[in-house]
Amino acid sequence: MSVPRYKPFAMIREFHLADWFTLANAFCGVGALFAAMSYLQWQETLHLYFACGLIPLALVFDVLDGRIARWRQKSSAMGRELDSLADLISFGVAPAAIAYACGMQGLYDRIVLVFFVACGVSRLARYNITAEQLSDSAGKVAYFEGTPIPTSLVLVLVLASAAHYGAIGDELWGGVLWLGGFRLHPLVLMFAVSGSLMISRIRIPKL
Repeated sequence: MSVPRYKPFAMIREFHLADWFTLANAFCGVGALFAAMSYLQWQETLHLYFACGLIPLALVFDVLDGRIARWRQKSSAMGRELDSLADLISFGVAPAAIAYACGMQGLYDRIVLVFFVACGVSRLARYNITAEQLSDSAGKVAYFEGTPIPTSLVLVLVLASAAHYGAIGDELWGGVLWLGGFRLHPLVLMFAVSGSLMISRIRIPKL
């Protein structure tokens, strides 16, 4: 009985050009996570700017990977899964980590941020299993159900503005509320709204 030869780069050879742009999206998200952690360690605002700046760059790669796949007419199931995982990192986990670094560290803040990420996971999973049902005769998805997860870029821009004006940490916009002995920063509620919109049934035309 022959033993299959080990081919360490076999999977890499299966990547299409668009997949590399998808990975670049994920790299930006991971870089934003590291930058947010660096801010918590060093308290240098430059790290927050870097973290926030990587999210728009991730969106550029996210847009390009789809356009390149359509241009080259090469797509795969692995590519779709890569796209979802990269989006979860860059537009779900990373924005939540940036918010935490900016000062949303109370118990209720953490619950809201976890809810936001969970909504992002659910939104991506729902899209993956319903994409074929929502496709038109040409195979193109006509609309999204719920706001796409990259819309979290708006939240990141708000946090970048807060960092610019020094409104982070104890100076976070909206102040802090104490409920049952635990903190809630009202600004974190924008993450609750964003997450709720992602899992809603609102139809968003795909451009």
